Amino acid sequence: MTVATQRLTFAEYLSHDDGTGTRYELVEGELIPMSVGTKRHGDISEEAYLQFRSEINRLDLPLVAKHMTVGVQSPRGRARDTSRIPDVMVLAKEQWENFGDGEAVITLDQPPPLLAVEVVSNSTKSTDYRSKRTEYAAIGINEYWIVDPIAKKVMLCVLVDGFYDVEKFVGDETIQSRLFPELN
Repeated sequence: MTVATQRLTFAEYLSHDDGTGTRYELVEGELIPMSVGTKRHGDISEEAYLQFRSEINRLDLPLVAKHMTVGVQSPRGRARDTSRIPDVMVLAKEQWENFGDGEAVITLDQPPPLLAVEVVSNSTKSTDYRSKRTEYAAIGINEYWIVDPIAKKVMLCVLVDGFYDVEKFVGDETIQSRLFPELN
């Protein structure tokens, strides 16, 4: 006997509330619970958020950095809808303010975020390196950082002609962000 999994549309996902307080990503119509991260995952994502926020404030840029609070609708090449919630996202301040009291989800008809960061964990490694990398390129996110504390490296993916060129940083090498060129 096979149990059918309920599939949601993107619109249904936006209004979904199962009363548990669980945060979900939507992958091809299926709700995927976001697990509670490890201390290391939380520390790394929070530090990236704080560094971006500090640089935005220092340079008085019309941008905002958000820590696990903004979703982004993502194409998957199939009939089902997908929405991701990056660990850290940088987007235009005006775009953030336009959410008002509505859901903080960037849809396919809106400008993409400027930068997204995913911190790899054992349970998200394949998704962060493969699925999200493909999806984020397809929607036009100019910079995608894959921070991998397991492999002790950062992969900086820069969008060029619809595909990511990748630079790898290890150890104490300085990451060369295009969006924040003075950030160390």
